[in-house]
Amino acid sequence: MGKLLAFAACGMLALGVAACGEDDESSGGGGGGGGGGDLSGTIRIDGSSTVAPFAQAAAEEFQAQNPNVRITVGTSGTGGGFEKFCAGETDISDASRPIEDDEIAVCKKNGVSYKEVQVANDGIAVVTNPALKVDCMTVDQLKELWNQGSKVKQLSEIDPKLPDTSVSLFGPGTDSGTFDFFTEQINGEEGVSREDYQPSEDDNVLVQGVEGEDGGLAYFGFSYYEQNQDKLNLVGVDDGAGCVKPDPDNIQSGQYKPLSRELLMYPSAKALKTPQTKAFIDYVLENYESIAEASQIVPMNQEQADSAKSSLGS
Repeated sequence: MGKLLAFAACGMLALGVAACGEDDESSGGGGGGGGGGDLSGTIRIDGSSTVAPFAQAAAEEFQAQNPNVRITVGTSGTGGGFEKFCAGETDISDASRPIEDDEIAVCKKNGVSYKEVQVANDGIAVVTNPALKVDCMTVDQLKELWNQGSKVKQLSEIDPKLPDTSVSLFGPGTDSGTFDFFTEQINGEEGVSREDYQPSEDDNVLVQGVEGEDGGLAYFGFSYYEQNQDKLNLVGVDDGAGCVKPDPDNIQSGQYKPLSRELLMYPSAKALKTPQTKAFIDYVLENYESIAEASQIVPMNQEQADSAKSSLGS
């Protein structure tokens, strides 16, 4: 009888906890920290496909501790993400480049204020199909291949030592922060690029394109190379100081030039006033190393992490 009474009491307690959870969810939640389990509500994230694996890993870890919080992660590209963010349609914008003046103006016009927070590092990887054997390319050679008006069909047209296989080019679409950063660093002006390549905002599509063409060549975030390195050939980049192939160490240190960069999240001030979004961003900055490891993204160093927390005011 004692055991039956104890079981009944536990059952009533469980029902009480469940009822409290339902009340929290309907009222928008409460509580603090990353793992209280008493948070609820939604967090809408969109933007960079490069940042997306990090954001998705963070969302999964956070939701495991806070099952009543629903987080969606979209990949409209950095530019497409800022369009939604500045229209007030999302809570956090993932970005592989800083927000630009025209985007700042739209956000200001619509009354959307925000914080800029670094969450990780990245190096843009230049890759080929393994059949297209290229070990290294200089910045000037990459410019000759990718610059606006380029008619290069075979890499041997740039340098006779390079393969004479016809290349099939794949790259980010124009809404991508990776496109903006690469064109600025390699071609000398943001957005200036040859147009006769196969674009996609989804880096997985670019990986599949390169894998499927013997002459496939592309550029995209390093994590997508890491996840698919058995299918791809990694090309080193020489900026004049010698050829360097990206790896976590030289990306984090900035030695991989000129294609190392910061990865960012932009939470809106409005969203940061909600317990679930504030707790999520705090969780990201407290657990950036484990999240980076889970998503095969290059983590921040301690100095960057301290700066990120300072920029958030935490």
